[in-house]
Amino acid sequence: MMDSLINARFILGITPGNEQICAALGLPAAKIDDPSLITCDVVVVVASAKHGIDQKILAQWSTFRELYIPTIVAIVDFEDGDIDFEDMSAIVGKMLEPVITPYLVLHADNGEPTALINLEDQMITDYSNSTVSKISSDAEHRELVLEFKEELHNALAEGGWEQFVQGLIIPAIPLIVKNRLGIAEIKQFLDLIPTRS
Repeated sequence: MMDSLINARFILGITPGNEQICAALGLPAAKIDDPSLITCDVVVVVASAKHGIDQKILAQWSTFRELYIPTIVAIVDFEDGDIDFEDMSAIVGKMLEPVITPYLVLHADNGEPTALINLEDQMITDYSNSTVSKISSDAEHRELVLEFKEELHNALAEGGWEQFVQGLIIPAIPLIVKNRLGIAEIKQFLDLIPTRS
C-alpha cells in the first residue's frame, strides 16, 4: 500500500468506460478530493466528448492545479459524435485550462479514427490493424497539420516537455480503448515522470 502512495498515478474522472481505461493504462481511479492526490506523481484526467468532465473535477480544478501535479487529459468518446478530438481539446481548454495537443487523429475513408500523427516528428502510428505500424507522413498530411505543428513548437520552445514534468503544461491525448489508439502515447508521457523509490 505504501508503494502505491509513493508512486501514485491515478485516473481522474467518471465515464462509462472508466474500468476499461484504468485497465488499458494500468492505473487505478481516484476522486479529485482524495487526500492522497497531494503526494501523487501524475494524473490522467478523462474528458468525454459525450459526457463532458466530472463536475467534481471542474469544481476543484483550481485548487488541484495549485499542487502542480503533472497532468494528462485523455479525450474519449469522440469517434462517433458531433465533437471530434480537436473540438473537445478546445472545450477542455475553456472548462479547465488550455491544453497542448502533441498528436492529431487521422481518419479512415469510412470516417473511423484509425491513426495518430505525431506533430513533433510527423510520423503516423496506424491503429487500423491488430499490428500497430509506424509510417512516414506524406506532403498532404504535413500541410494539413502545419498550423498545429507550429502551435506545439511555440508551446515547447521555452522548456520542452520538462514543462509537463513540472506540472506547467497539460497534453491532451486522444484515447480509444477498442483499437488501442492513444494508449502507448499516454504511457510515453507517464514514463517522462520519474518514479520515486
